[in-house]
Amino acid sequence: MTIHTYPDIAREEQLTAPDYGPEIDEACAKIKKACDGFGTDEDTLIKLLGSKTPYERYLINRRWGELRSKTLRKRIGEEFRDNDLGILIQFLAQPFEEAECEMIRMACRGIGTNESLLYPIICGRSNEDMQILKKTYFKMYEKDLAIVLKGELSGDFEKLIFYCLQAAEEEFNQEYHTDEKAEEDANAFYKAGQGRWGTDEGQIFKILVNSPPEYLKMVDTKYVEKHGYSLWRAMEKELRGYAEKAAVFTFGMKIKPAETVAKLIESTMAGIGTDELGLSAAVVRYQRLLPEVTQAYEELFGGKTLEKRIKGETSGRYEKLLVEIISVRE
Repeated sequence: MTIHTYPDIAREEQLTAPDYGPEIDEACAKIKKACDGFGTDEDTLIKLLGSKTPYERYLINRRWGELRSKTLRKRIGEEFRDNDLGILIQFLAQPFEEAECEMIRMACRGIGTNESLLYPIICGRSNEDMQILKKTYFKMYEKDLAIVLKGELSGDFEKLIFYCLQAAEEEFNQEYHTDEKAEEDANAFYKAGQGRWGTDEGQIFKILVNSPPEYLKMVDTKYVEKHGYSLWRAMEKELRGYAEKAAVFTFGMKIKPAETVAKLIESTMAGIGTDELGLSAAVVRYQRLLPEVTQAYEELFGGKTLEKRIKGETSGRYEKLLVEIISVRE
């Protein structure tokens, strides 16, 4: 099964209020105090929200909603402008799935679509998390996510996104996902790409998206044995543009998620200028994985730490909040 990114509490049916504990009520009181009066105590809010685990922030958001008439997201939004810091702290001031829906909405806002922000949210995630995302999007905006994206996307990229939206990854079954089937799918993958005139992207995407990670590794091994290079390399050869980026990302999230997220975060800081929105989204969305991601980052990028990289690309309170988030351990 592809990894979950939402905290466990987001996937649990809440029939009764959770046991918040005094520390959650204390955090809510401190947030209120930091927002009230003349001026906003930004440093306190950065410490309060940035230093919490995803589970703790989920409890704070829920408890705040029980105590106040406005959501925490709305209250924090009144205190911060929509600059880099303001956007990041507003992502933290709401449950994961709601923050992701806001990210999708931002990716589709205005002229053109921000594909770089969009595909990591849709691709390479568990069936359960995808169902929560689609349900939350409709609840927040009263629009079907698939219909919204259909109006934004086209071509092979659209085709892959819609395979991902179906949340149809199979559960691994040793009796079904055999070596023989892996060899068949490796052959089918080759015939859909390198082995034919023109590429059958639908067949490639079906195998990629529907295969559980354990089985996709088996297919990849068979492919390498027969053709001398990986499915990853085959997709780089056969696909183009955001279809290629999204397909390689999907493969990576199933096979090597920590390395894949590390590369995603690095991509937001590579080249001229930093994609602050992409960086903020990635750090918030993958906070549960960051202990593994920070280690993978050092191994991939010559021993340089993620914290040092972020400090070299950002500044001020925005930098302070990012560093706070990546330092949290559950």
